[in-house]
Amino acid sequence: MENNKNLITTKGLKKFYYTDEIETTALNNVNLEIKEGEFVAVMGPSGCGKSTLLNIIGLLDNPSEGEFFFYDEEVSKYSERQRAELRKRNIGFVFQSFNLIDELTVYENVELPLIYLKFPASERKKRVEEVLEQMQIMHRKDHFPQQLSGGQQQRVAVARAVVAQPNLILADEPTGNLDSTNGQEVMTLLSDLNAGGTTVIMVTHSATDAEYAHRVINLFDGQVVSENINSKENSLV
Repeated sequence: MENNKNLITTKGLKKFYYTDEIETTALNNVNLEIKEGEFVAVMGPSGCGKSTLLNIIGLLDNPSEGEFFFYDEEVSKYSERQRAELRKRNIGFVFQSFNLIDELTVYENVELPLIYLKFPASERKKRVEEVLEQMQIMHRKDHFPQQLSGGQQQRVAVARAVVAQPNLILADEPTGNLDSTNGQEVMTLLSDLNAGGTTVIMVTHSATDAEYAHRVINLFDGQVVSENINSKENSLV
């Protein structure tokens, strides 16, 4: 692990929101280093800044102050267009609410990122079928999201997140809408993807889910208050 380079680096990261002349500090002086191949869980009470941090790491938002490096590139002042270009080529997202498109089949939902990236049709077909097999959801490829169970929908969401082979998966409460059995299956999928080399950053309230991570970062009032290394067998060495 020591030889892996940093994928994410933040220095003095701050984020402020303004409403009716009231300033709210969502992040306050956050300094992080996340290396290639890590599985990191971010925990803390509601409103502590977890989702704000994930949005900045995911290039969905810019920080108010501080520096944010994606690999060695300082991206904190990027325009929305620059962020979108970097995001679609490097990052996959898994959300608590699945965020599948109801009017598209399972196959079409998973194929969508490859269409945005202008992959040729033959390559799209190959990649979609491979990832649907990997997620054990191929038999549902012609179904629509509302015809699937919650666990199946999240498998489709994971498939869509990884089909373009991103460097980074960001998971926001990925088991929040699932029962314990389906939640465990989704966490195993994320763990397997990480074992294959994909970096995973996950926001979670679940201590059970956090055990899958190599490292747990705890936030409180927008600040990193502690970090813990998990000693379980699948942790990086």
